[in-house]
Amino acid sequence: MRPRRFLPSISLLSAFEAVLRTGSTAAAARELDLTQGTVSRLIQTLEQQLGRPLFSRHKQKLIPTEAAQAYGRDISRALDLIQRGSMEFAANPGGGSLSLAILPAFGTRWLAPRLGDFLARHPGITINLATRLKRFNFAAEGFDAAIHFGTDDWRDAGHMKLFEERLTACISPALLAQHPIVRAEDVAGLPLLQLETRLDAWRTWFAAQGLEVPHVTGMLFDQFATMTQAAIAGLGVALLPDYLAEVELREKRLLPLFGGSVPGPGTYWLVWPNARANYPPLEAFRTWLAVDVLAAHDDER
Repeated sequence: MRPRRFLPSISLLSAFEAVLRTGSTAAAARELDLTQGTVSRLIQTLEQQLGRPLFSRHKQKLIPTEAAQAYGRDISRALDLIQRGSMEFAANPGGGSLSLAILPAFGTRWLAPRLGDFLARHPGITINLATRLKRFNFAAEGFDAAIHFGTDDWRDAGHMKLFEERLTACISPALLAQHPIVRAEDVAGLPLLQLETRLDAWRTWFAAQGLEVPHVTGMLFDQFATMTQAAIAGLGVALLPDYLAEVELREKRLLPLFGGSVPGPGTYWLVWPNARANYPPLEAFRTWLAVDVLAAHDDER
């Protein structure tokens, strides 16, 4: 049983969060469509319920304590989760929603083109997507699952292997015309574009060519999309996952170097918090990935 003292009402928490974010009871009152006096009373009621002050008062100004600022961050996350849950319920009152955190390039190029098939097979399920570049706390963020790149090392989570990454060295036709490449060693003389999460990628590629790893110089990116555009513009050579480079290679906006891809430094995984392992929409999504997507992909190869 949760003590009521530590479960303040939404009205109290909303007023506190609004004052903390806007910096004044007047601004919070305008946002919440309440009077300034009502907001002040809500803050006082919350302080009484918690048994300690949240703000110090100086000349009619409210200054949050350090403890209140930390408390406010937790309350803001909780209100976001409640809002998200309410929106999902309104969109699908049957409760069939799946909140999935995706990597931007993976979501755009690999997952999104396939999702129509899943939704057609499971018309009662709604999928909500949001991008996350780094791992996060499932309990704080409220996602049912996430796409993870690396190894099966997400704590307190289940893992399902999707596929190992394979990388192709890609160069624009213009850059190749300016700097003809005959041997793999010639690649080391060009700017080598790098991704923040794949700093060992060029080491892996040169090792696959039987070469010692040169000192890598070139622009650094946080997403594949911008790095791909930089490669197309001739700013350097990019190592791109096969699924991401497919369109650019087919359209000849980029050209592959030395014929094929090499194994990358990690694997793509579907991960989920252990507490959500038996959630029906997640079970349906895992089954679809394993039976209808990954098995078909293996058959094609």
